[in-house]
Amino acid sequence: MKLSDSILVKVVIGILILIIAGFLFWRYSTKAYSPEDSSTYSDGSLKMEVVYNRPYKKEREIFGGLVPYNEVWRTGANEATTFTTNSDIYVDGSFLKEGTYTLWTIPMENSWKVIFNSKMYPWGINLEKKAYREEEFDVLVVEVPTRNLQEALEQFSIYFEKANDLVLLNLAWDKTKVTIPIKK
Repeated sequence: MKLSDSILVKVVIGILILIIAGFLFWRYSTKAYSPEDSSTYSDGSLKMEVVYNRPYKKEREIFGGLVPYNEVWRTGANEATTFTTNSDIYVDGSFLKEGTYTLWTIPMENSWKVIFNSKMYPWGINLEKKAYREEEFDVLVVEVPTRNLQEALEQFSIYFEKANDLVLLNLAWDKTKVTIPIKK
């Protein structure tokens, strides 16, 4: 190998190391502001999990501001939120086959559309800051009413609750909460 070839290989390796280090730093720094979390539910043979990133309010106007009304939201921050169920379920009365889905929402003032999409996406938004969601992969869309919370919730939260024969999937942030009823 000539000396110039050796230098070229070292330069290429150096550039690759810088790119990888930059990506890892960027990924770590975004997670510091919106840490990744998960919420799980298990009862008998039914197991469900939501994996999402939890942004903070930080004195911002959230719904109708940071998260515009009537536009698709990635339902959290960073990567697209995922919802996994190991059994067929009924979401607000509509059938959803077992599997893993990306979870998208369209917040509106008095209700939200909750969308289960069969495609996995590398990130929640594209370079134009629009949701990556491709509508043709939507397998289920339900609309649920919003509920006002007495006190503002600082960090976006997704959690399950058991209520009689239903499982409630709750999405809450700032002074807004939506509840999606699920039944096996």
